[in-house]
Order: sequence, then structure tokens, then C-alpha cells
Amino acid sequence: MMDTMRNDSDSLRRVVVIALDGVVDLDLAIPLQVFARRDLSIRYEVVVAAERPGLVSTAAGLTLHVDHDVSELDEAHTVIVPGFNIASPTSDTVLRALRSAHARGVRLASICTGAFALAAARVLDGTWATTHWEQAAELARTYPLVHVDPDVLYVDNGQVLTSAGVTSGIDLCLHMLELDLGAQAALDVARSLVVPRHRTGGQAQYRPSPLINTGGVIAEALIWASEHATTLLTVEDIAKRAHVSVRSLHRHCLKLTGYPPGEWLLRERVAIACRLLEDPTLTVAAVAAQSGFGSAANMRARFNSIMNTSPAAYRQAFGPSSR
Repeated sequence: MMDTMRNDSDSLRRVVVIALDGVVDLDLAIPLQVFARRDLSIRYEVVVAAERPGLVSTAAGLTLHVDHDVSELDEAHTVIVPGFNIASPTSDTVLRALRSAHARGVRLASICTGAFALAAARVLDGTWATTHWEQAAELARTYPLVHVDPDVLYVDNGQVLTSAGVTSGIDLCLHMLELDLGAQAALDVARSLVVPRHRTGGQAQYRPSPLINTGGVIAEALIWASEHATTLLTVEDIAKRAHVSVRSLHRHCLKLTGYPPGEWLLRERVAIACRLLEDPTLTVAAVAAQSGFGSAANMRARFNSIMNTSPAAYRQAFGPSSR
């Protein structure tokens, strides 16, 4: 296997960014902003490639003229797949190029829904991955061999890395830059981009609510539970509402939402707390009472276990004073 992951800081690394149909404009721009910088030109060569040279439409309706095709992956150190229109199947040509690059030891990364291309190439089978929270359930359902974590900002499996939605691609690219050139290089670029150098990959995505993928009696019971999550609701109550055993509810809830019912209910309460924390007139104690946690201390512990941040930090980031 070719050693494309060497840590020689003096080597020129080729970064190939693949623009698929409906590429997300910001996702495409992020690796260019991080790696294709004048002050890093002796460290990185950045190339944008498509399935074939020509025009590529973006998610925002722009049209790009791409000069390079996926044969550029043959000499790549890193391949990055930005988010794209997942309704358009990734071509066999692109999938073969991704699999071949993976077999050679090339570092592969995705931003947002770019994870669907890596999953289709089977390079995520048996590993943890993430994507935008809105598509996390679909990724898990479409590619059941991929262990999808819908909450983290990015996942680093060594050779293959995936990020969550949109701006978390900045976190991932800065992380890869730090792996390549060290913390100072990442700090310099972060300062230029006016972003924090380091938000840990394990920091939670700020998604508004746990996801329910489909209809049926279990889904209806979960929707009912979400509407009563601020009450003294138990898993047994949800099972009774669905007319199933707790064991059956556990199995179906895991399939529908990716979580067992107890954790799903906790996450629903955290989602309610998030919305209430955006109201500056409510104290933390009031938010705790109105979101089903009872006490502020209980809410802080539970909130932090899911969001990896405190209610106060969340309010600071998303309250009216932050806007």
C-alpha cells in the first residue's frame, strides 16, 4: 500500500475536491479556503475534479466549469467529497475512483452529505461516520453497515473522516490541517477564517429534535410521546400507547430513530430545553421545569450528556444576544 499518510511536513500534498452533481456551494468552498491558500502553496496543491471535465451545477443554482476528472485521484494525498444532491446516484466511475484511492491508502474525507458517496463506495462499512443531522437517519437506513452518529461534528477513523453539516466541514479541514502541519498552522488558518481553531469532533451538532423516519403505530406513539415529553412520561407509557411490549418498543424505536426509547425520550426533552433556552425571559430553573427535567441540576447533567456543552453555553450561543 502506498504511504500517502506520511507526516513529512516538507512534502507537497495534493488535495482533490470532488464536485458532484448539486454540490453544496459552501461545502466546496471550505477545503479551498483552508488548503488552497497562498501561504500554504508550498505544502498543498488543491485540485477540483468532477466525474468528467465540464459543467457542474451547484445546490445554489450556480454553474461551475471543472477542468479535471477523477483520474486526479491517482496522485492524491487527500480526497474530499463535499455535500451534494443525494437524489442523484453517484456514478460507478466516481465510486471506482474512490475505492481505488482507498485501497492505495489515500486519505478520504466527506463534508455533510458527501458521506453518502463514501458509503456508496463501501469505504465506510463497519466504521463510525456522521453527516448532516437532517440526513443521518437516511444514511443509516440506506447503508446499514455504516454506524451513523448523528450528533458529533466529525468522525476521524484514521484513513477515512466524515463531518456533519456545512460549517462543521471547517472543523474537519482544520483538524486535517493540524494532523498534517501541526497546531500552529491550523491556528493561523483559523484566525484568518475568524473561527475557533478547535471544536472537538465529539461536540454535538445542534439539531433541533430526534428524528422519526416513517409512519405507523410506533411512530404515532413516539409523536404522541414527544407532545407529552414534559410530563412524567415513562417508556412503559409509550409502549402502552403503541400497544406493544417494552421489548418490542425498544426494537422498533431503535430502528426508527437510531436510539432506544429511554434515550430517545431524553433527547426529546433536551430538544425542548434547547428551544426554551432561546427565550431570555426564562430562567434555567424554569426551563428545567418546563422541559420535564424537574430540577436545574438534573437538566444540567442530562443536557451535558447529550449536547457535550452546558445549558448556559448553549444559551450564549443561540440566545437572542448572540444573533
